[in-house]
Amino acid sequence: MPARALLRRPSVTGLLPLLLALAACGAAAPAPGLPAPGPVPVVRPQVLAEIPHDPQAFTQGLELRDGTLYEGTGRAGRSQLRALDPATGAVRAASPLPPAYFGEGITVVGDRIWQLTWQDGVAVEWDRATLRPLREVPVDGEGWGLCLLSGGSGDRVVRSDGTDRLFLHDPADLAGTGSVAVTLDGAPVTRLNELECVGDRVWANVWQTDDLVRIDPSTGVVDAVVDATGLLPAGQRAGADVLNGIAHVDGDEYLLTGKLWPTTFRVRLPVPPA
Repeated sequence: MPARALLRRPSVTGLLPLLLALAACGAAAPAPGLPAPGPVPVVRPQVLAEIPHDPQAFTQGLELRDGTLYEGTGRAGRSQLRALDPATGAVRAASPLPPAYFGEGITVVGDRIWQLTWQDGVAVEWDRATLRPLREVPVDGEGWGLCLLSGGSGDRVVRSDGTDRLFLHDPADLAGTGSVAVTLDGAPVTRLNELECVGDRVWANVWQTDDLVRIDPSTGVVDAVVDATGLLPAGQRAGADVLNGIAHVDGDEYLLTGKLWPTTFRVRLPVPPA
């Protein structure tokens, strides 16, 4: 999703005190953000390593598969699908999208890769080995994040569109198969952005915040929150945009980065098991 001139919403950990203070002084409530998490655990990422990241990459999707880190980048005329070395951040290969397309989230499906476009109404299917485009299929609505969910119900591709809903698609052709509303303590969680499917859960960046949420896609309920405030140090923030990029490594280890960030962080997310 492109950057816009919007006020940053209060974080999960900081929203409740702010609301109480405003209520006490009779001020109007701020624009809604994530609700106070109540019993839902909120954790901080534990940084294990720092890896260089191309500061010109407007990161929209990130996924690690079989020793290659795939990255989808955005901005019309500059959108790409890339294959990276996960240890060094070096670009092994890159292919551009058509100049008019604004690239968004990606996911690997077997020997193919799906890449969304933001408002162009299509997704591009790529050959994973060559990064050559194979076809385009229509997508109803905006494209933000994408991931592949595998389980007892069969494989499903999960898509976000910036609202509080996750949309389910057939991995073969991205035909829609349903959707679910996402809630935290009963309140909608909007601006769901880049996605990562891990086991039977879906991780999502919450756009314009430093929060990540873990979602049960069968119910839409958020069962864990990561507060990544300050992950990118102040000294590296010049020219950087928002947190946006989750790739599962193994166990509770992940790669996190953002749009135009100079660094990818290998982190541990110490959340309770789903």
